[in-house]
Amino acid sequence: MIPSRLVPFLDQFDFAHRRLADRMSGPALDSGDGTEIPVGAMTGEEYLWEPVPDCWSLRRRADGPGPRATFLAGTGEWGRDAASYPHPWPPPFTTIAWRLSHLTEMLTLRADHTAGSHSLTRDDHPVPADATAAVAALDAGAAAWRKALLGVDDRDLDTVGLCTYPHGSDPEEPFLDIVWWVNQELLHHGAEIALIRDLYRAHRSRPRTGQVLG
Repeated sequence: MIPSRLVPFLDQFDFAHRRLADRMSGPALDSGDGTEIPVGAMTGEEYLWEPVPDCWSLRRRADGPGPRATFLAGTGEWGRDAASYPHPWPPPFTTIAWRLSHLTEMLTLRADHTAGSHSLTRDDHPVPADATAAVAALDAGAAAWRKALLGVDDRDLDTVGLCTYPHGSDPEEPFLDIVWWVNQELLHHGAEIALIRDLYRAHRSRPRTGQVLG
């Protein structure tokens, strides 16, 4: 039995994940009122697009971190721009690739620190440079987190430190607060990714200097 307090959070998580996955992969997106809106799959160029100077993104380790970053998080040929505390201020604008990597890492590691080995770190987390692989990794992270949620009972929701995720306040918070926090992370980063997709589409369709439209 799923604890009654968890049910609305789980429904919200499922909706937010499905909406974001559809927004990135297509071929259609539920507008929210049941109307399907056609949407194309995200390209590799769009995934790594930097709409303003000095973005934080994903980079080859051989190239080193980007502006104001001090290291590349994750494992593999590519890493995600990062910096130790205190973080740069104002915060750098981050690409779709950066935001997706951040979301996927958070879901995967929190699942492990709730119902897994309680040992995964950012250094263990792969950073996909390919858009399709990144969406698949997000789906896998969401599935892992959902599975972890289905394993908790009502007492667990009130347990402080049930999740031992080391990059947040999880050890000091009741687990239900962590569930709420994960949902808002997915909702707000999902909205940001959707907006960047809209900006990219507008950028690509804008007439270039000297271009004549028929």
